[in-house]
Amino acid sequence: MIEIEALESMFDNIRKDAQWDIDGPMLWGYFFTDRSENKLRALIPALEMQGYKFVDLFILELDEGQEEYFFLHIEKEEVHSVASLHERNQHLDALAELHQLDSYDGMDVGPLAKS
Repeated sequence: MIEIEALESMFDNIRKDAQWDIDGPMLWGYFFTDRSENKLRALIPALEMQGYKFVDLFILELDEGQEEYFFLHIEKEEVHSVASLHERNQHLDALAELHQLDSYDGMDVGPLAKS
């Protein structure tokens, strides 16, 4: 679980170092991992029904001898505060547990694409 203190630090760093309005609409990416590609693929329709967009399903490059596992990347345009992002992370962590995935691996954020 991502601790709220880590989220507070992330928001503070973005406010200080990035040219983004972290308090406005941003593109939030979320990641799940599992050794089973099929388990991750099965989750995609449920996430899309919740407004997430499928981005990619890929195998992470590993060191020799490491067991292969998959990453599912989804994204959503959202406005978050530290509290709302913490709630979102709790929800996605519980979803990973419900679907018996290896993990909800966290999130990233960036500005919306300019149109």
